[in-house]
Amino acid sequence: MPFGRAGRGRVLAALALLVAGLLMFPAAVPNRVGRLGSLLEIFLPWLGLAVPVLAGLALLRRATVVLPVLLLPAAAWLGLFGTLLVPPSGPGHGLTAVQHNVSDENPDPAGTARKLLEAGADLIALEELTPSSLPDYTAVLAPRYPHHAVRGTVGLWSTYPLSDVERVDIKPEGIPEGWDRGIRATAATPKGDIAVYAVHLPSVRLSPSEGFRSEWRDESAALLGRALAAERLDRVILLGDLNSTVDDRGLAPVLSHLDPPRTGFAFSWPAALPLARIDQILTRGATATDIRSLPETGSDHLPVAARIGL
Repeated sequence: MPFGRAGRGRVLAALALLVAGLLMFPAAVPNRVGRLGSLLEIFLPWLGLAVPVLAGLALLRRATVVLPVLLLPAAAWLGLFGTLLVPPSGPGHGLTAVQHNVSDENPDPAGTARKLLEAGADLIALEELTPSSLPDYTAVLAPRYPHHAVRGTVGLWSTYPLSDVERVDIKPEGIPEGWDRGIRATAATPKGDIAVYAVHLPSVRLSPSEGFRSEWRDESAALLGRALAAERLDRVILLGDLNSTVDDRGLAPVLSHLDPPRTGFAFSWPAALPLARIDQILTRGATATDIRSLPETGSDHLPVAARIGL
């Protein structure tokens, strides 16, 4: 093999090993500088695209020795995300839940509510409600969802009776008073009481000068984790815009108490070109057997729905 071709092969092989390393050990990328670790973890599934790209380059440059090395990142990706491609199975279907950040700039709240009705859900959580849009959502949803509760900009609609409704304090220090983005209620289902949380964690920011900024989001996640740790009911469903994916270490305080769905990617943001699922349906004492994106509404997020076995 000519030296140039061998050199190209070594570069491609090194890139393949790097991709495999990032997939298997994303925590090795530190968060101290620009929270690069969390940024990587948000888009971790997309690292799998490196495998066909590197394979194509290897074939183009006739560096076929690289192809066996590419089995490492391919295996790492399948180990992490392969189960999400498997058709759902598990406990019987108990209920359906929908989570949607409806956007405070949504031009058609009533139309959005009508689209959500098509999912036939038992529980619906909405974020970024405004005083002007709330009556539209309530009017459309009320006939099917006679039980609902709203705190601040977050609301929960249910076909089941709701009780013990209370605000969940997830406000980080530095955010002005009046910022209410968490609610908890007990839903009386035919299979027993379930604690249902609807939450909206603070937004993150990405800038060339400061990198990935998620301090408020991380602080809010820690507060939510404490609330979940104190939850008295065994069965919990959390619906919310967590402004990150379940792979992001910043959500560890939440995911230490709850489990993500077993199947489905359900990318939800941005609606025009979904790249990540930052809208989550998480459970404890119940099993979300799959999660899926719903058709676009007037929001910059897609709704997500999950079947939950009790």
